[in-house]
Amino acid sequence: MNGKKGSCVKIDIDLPSKAIAPEQLKKPGVGAADEFRPGQWIRDVWRFAKDDPKRVIFALKVGLAVLLVSLLILFRAPYDVFGTNIIWSILTVAIMFEYTVGATFNKGFNRALGSIAAGVFAIAVMQVAMSSGHVAEPFVIGFSIFLIGTVTSFMKLWPTLTQYEYGFRVTLFTYCLIVVSGYRMGTPVKTAMDRLYSIAIGGLVAVLVNVLIFPIWAGEQLHKELVNHFNTVADTLEECVKKYLADDGTDRPEFDKTVMDDFADEPAFRKCRTTLNSSAKLDSLANSAKWEPPHGRFRHFFYPWCEYVKVGAVLRHCAYEVMALHGCLHSEIQAPYNLRIAFQPEIQDATNQAAELLRSLGKDISNMKRGLQTTLLKRLHSSTERLQRSIDIHSYLLTTTHHEYSSPKPPSKPLDLPDPTQNPVPPTIHRAESYHETMRKQQKRLYSWPSREVDEFGEEGGFGGGDGGEMIRRMRALESTAAMSLATFTSLLIEFVARLDHLVDAVDELAKMARFKEEEI
Repeated sequence: MNGKKGSCVKIDIDLPSKAIAPEQLKKPGVGAADEFRPGQWIRDVWRFAKDDPKRVIFALKVGLAVLLVSLLILFRAPYDVFGTNIIWSILTVAIMFEYTVGATFNKGFNRALGSIAAGVFAIAVMQVAMSSGHVAEPFVIGFSIFLIGTVTSFMKLWPTLTQYEYGFRVTLFTYCLIVVSGYRMGTPVKTAMDRLYSIAIGGLVAVLVNVLIFPIWAGEQLHKELVNHFNTVADTLEECVKKYLADDGTDRPEFDKTVMDDFADEPAFRKCRTTLNSSAKLDSLANSAKWEPPHGRFRHFFYPWCEYVKVGAVLRHCAYEVMALHGCLHSEIQAPYNLRIAFQPEIQDATNQAAELLRSLGKDISNMKRGLQTTLLKRLHSSTERLQRSIDIHSYLLTTTHHEYSSPKPPSKPLDLPDPTQNPVPPTIHRAESYHETMRKQQKRLYSWPSREVDEFGEEGGFGGGDGGEMIRRMRALESTAAMSLATFTSLLIEFVARLDHLVDAVDELAKMARFKEEEI
């Protein structure tokens, strides 16, 4: 700068090749994920529809039902009969049409009951209001609206009347609309009857379209959902045990992924989490299935849909043990790999037998056959007893340090140790000391929990310090703790097998009440 007015200094700065100019930076919050891409959106919609084609069928049926009731307005003759009240048919179809037939019947019943009750109350109250005179009429109507709103809102909170919550809502708004419009139009009875007729037409169209055109039955959905849960629990059990026995501890997931259950290489585990959260879905399907008439393979009245919910509850009780096994798989304290391999045959055999029993139970429910699981149960109990005996016989391995299971494998080549009868050779001694030093460091890394650096051991004395005995006792305690994690894993597996007995009883009870066919031997 030379101090003259208007003068400036030009500074050239060479940016690196990978640098980005400020004008090229995007504004915060605007990125590739926030941009709308029609192609990706179309692919997502296609994938969503392909996963369950019934979703497309349901959407088409709703469109058809709305079209049919709209024709009553588009054509002159029906419109001259019902007038603007025919719009209630469209509202009824839009509100009442549900995914399954049972849910549609359930909502239709609530809709019909609430509309009839509202119509009767409205006609009675309007007659009383008109007979009370012009001055008191609006007060009577206003008080009745307040009373109906209070009673219906309180009753729908009653525990035993929760399933009729929609009916109480329908009663409230139908009553208010009929009374208010009837008061202004001066013909409350005609208004109430026209709207009831319109609601009946909309409900009839919704039921007929839902039942006659590619019906989606809640009972079938419940049946398939339960069978899928059996297969999911079996797959998750096998996946968890297989990974536990194959894991040598070299590839541990990050803590953030463990907390968030983000395991991309465990697809069955993700499905098992869905099984644990399936209680509300099974209850909803069972409640809807109660309203469905006999159909398909469910051809007798009063089908025991509640038993499906009970079997699902027992299955979730078993799935909790699988999730506990998965927690051991990703826990911070792990048994040495060689110790796990020592019990691999017994653990693998018990796992295979348990998974086979689960799939067999799911297959029996799917085929609606009552099979005898005595053979599978005996084989499962025998494999579990072998695992228990093996743990009992080799229990000393789980509490005491044993070099053959816990220490790292020695090098494949023998060490070049010096001949004791001759003078020692310094390079050979140096190699031997290097080997033992390496083994000592590996032992420190392997048996320190929480994980600690090797230098920290050296600073505290370590093996070479004055408190070497105390350090060895601490390491042995840590070794025993790590080995006990294997005992925890096996005990959870045995508990899972014990819970399968209750699952077999629940499935057998379902087969009896649902009249499954006896399996031919």
